Amino acid sequence: MSKPIRTILLVEENPGDAGRLREILDAERLPDTNLIHVSGMSEAEAYLAGQPVDIVVLDLALSNAKGSGTVRRARLAAPHALLVVLNGPGDEPLVARTQHDGAQDYLVKDRNDPHARSQGLLRALRRAVESKGLEEPVLAERERAEVTFSSIADAVICTDVSDNITFLNAVAERLTGWTRCAAVGRPVTDVFRIADACRCDMLPSRAAQGRSDELPLSRTLVRGDGTVISIEDRTAPTHDRNGRVTGTVVVFRDVSAARAMTEQIARAAQLDYLTGLPNRTLLHDRIGQAIARSARHKSKFGLLFLGLDGFKYVNKSLGHPMGDKLLKSVAERLTGSARASDTVSRQGGDEFVVLLAELNGPEDAAALARRMLKAVAGTHSVDQHDLHVTMSIGVSIYPDDGEDAETLIKNADTAMFQAKENGRHSFQLFRPAMNTRAVERQSIEEGLQYALKREELKLQYQPKIDLKTGAITGAEALLRWVRPGTGLVSPGRFIPVAEACGLILPIGAWVLREACAQARLLLDRGLHFSTMAVNVSAIEFQDDNFLHGVFGSLEETGLGPEYLELELTESVLMKHVDSTAAILRILRDRGVKVTIDDFGTGYSSLSYLRKFPVNALKIDQSFVRQIGAGEVETAIVTAIIGMARALKLKVVAEGVETLEELEFLRAHQCDEAQGFYFGRSLPPARFAELLRTGIPEITSPPTAPSSNPERSGSCMPGGASRQSPGTLLGAADTNQ
Repeated sequence: MSKPIRTILLVEENPGDAGRLREILDAERLPDTNLIHVSGMSEAEAYLAGQPVDIVVLDLALSNAKGSGTVRRARLAAPHALLVVLNGPGDEPLVARTQHDGAQDYLVKDRNDPHARSQGLLRALRRAVESKGLEEPVLAERERAEVTFSSIADAVICTDVSDNITFLNAVAERLTGWTRCAAVGRPVTDVFRIADACRCDMLPSRAAQGRSDELPLSRTLVRGDGTVISIEDRTAPTHDRNGRVTGTVVVFRDVSAARAMTEQIARAAQLDYLTGLPNRTLLHDRIGQAIARSARHKSKFGLLFLGLDGFKYVNKSLGHPMGDKLLKSVAERLTGSARASDTVSRQGGDEFVVLLAELNGPEDAAALARRMLKAVAGTHSVDQHDLHVTMSIGVSIYPDDGEDAETLIKNADTAMFQAKENGRHSFQLFRPAMNTRAVERQSIEEGLQYALKREELKLQYQPKIDLKTGAITGAEALLRWVRPGTGLVSPGRFIPVAEACGLILPIGAWVLREACAQARLLLDRGLHFSTMAVNVSAIEFQDDNFLHGVFGSLEETGLGPEYLELELTESVLMKHVDSTAAILRILRDRGVKVTIDDFGTGYSSLSYLRKFPVNALKIDQSFVRQIGAGEVETAIVTAIIGMARALKLKVVAEGVETLEELEFLRAHQCDEAQGFYFGRSLPPARFAELLRTGIPEITSPPTAPSSNPERSGSCMPGGASRQSPGTLLGAADTNQ
């Protein structure tokens, strides 16, 4: 032999055959060759796990391990040893397979001719050694490949031309749940099981076809224990030196975490981050499905557009974290009120949209709107705070109010805005006429964006008269907008829009500063008066910078605080009683006067009235207009005057238009009055002239048609009074 044989491992159940092999070795003068005899594959694997051998002689007729599978086990246990198999006559096909599985040679047992048997064994051992020498470069290359496969982070499975596994690296063992020993020799589909059944035929025949292929991303691999993971994989054929396909290499990796993250991101893209409700993207998708379904079945569905009333004040007074928790509570109430088939979504901010997928008619939408109004209006217990919030709802119906998602949402939003204008905490079905108002509102909003810059806003001044002396005590500053191409725009039209779009703050700041500047100019000219009154809206009063703006305007214009009078309605003062009282005390301590405007139309709570450090009450024009209409109506004015005097407050009547009203107010000791009886509101120059000349004693009002645009309340839609916070800054005072 070309290479000395030191150790031979004989795997043979028959002790006699083992003895004969020992005799053959001795006869051939190979006494130094160590012969190890074991009777089964388990013993052989145990021995080979700790001891190297030169040659393994394996009997294929073992009772507990037969056939080519035994050869693969031996090859795995002793990858560097020579392998010679023993078999009986007539097993030529089996012998061919064993050589394919890694055996270097074979020997057919012939018990009748001991000499031939010994010579055959020696030839087989010699051929095995020679074959091993030829194979060593190939084996070395294979070992390098296996080391490479074992060191990479991806899982690797190698197969032969029949798609039987020949190699798994450690990563593949971990991902598949199969050991290398258990997997080698098995069909690859036993180990690499893909749950995507329709694509399972892609891996077998890769080798035969000789094509590389990148299989579908994120397939599902069924592991040995039945659990599943997501993988990405690709396959490539292997070739011999002649270009023939010899097998396949499968490389794959676990992408379960990446897939979970992708799915989470996809869900997040369709869900509101705060409430977990569907967002506008998912809502539009579901509306599209509802449209397709309703068009197919000739049915209807509805949309509710919901907006919280006054939510921003919660954010301002309690902070955004508290506001977020309130939104979550509202979302839970809405979800609890909805039906299983409905979709409750958050559009952003304090706005929600509910898709009513099944609808018999508008009455179904109205019933659900009422249920949601009631649910949201209940007390919300948030971090030891009992919060109360209401909601306004607009309703649109498919296909009556729109045939696409955008139109349906826009019309429901328009109806919701109408519900807010109608007093809030209510719902409103969409009507086509609302679009006209919506277009007008949009036009007004666009115009207001530039009104200040283009100096289109003006102030006029309504004089206030001392009813005892007839002298002008001061004036109320009234805002006017002269829009190019349109003319005078009623405050009742543009003030609510300014409040809704947030422009009321810069406009209100301009009004205050302009009124203070005009008052300072009048005083500098020697024209004396008591106060310049400026209306303050709820949004301005509740703004964090309200006091800073008031005192900043006084400092900037040089007007003494004793000349400034702020008019606030009862509804404004009663929103946050404690903070309101604190603000009023600061104004009083700094010398600024405060009047409760439109008294009698709001809460009229005497217990709270005593807490507010105010200077005067102004009787609403709706009560003044009732003087002479009857004893009950007249008694209200008398009671207000008496209460104000008892509280040592000045009392002012607004909207005085007739001599009868004037005489009644004088007789009941009302302090001051203003209204059309004394003249219209005036631009700055004419008001300055009026201060200089004074008002002569008047026994009858100036002749003017009752439809005059400065008549009390004529600028208000439907003749409404200024009870609504949206009609401040002189919205109802165009006649006084």
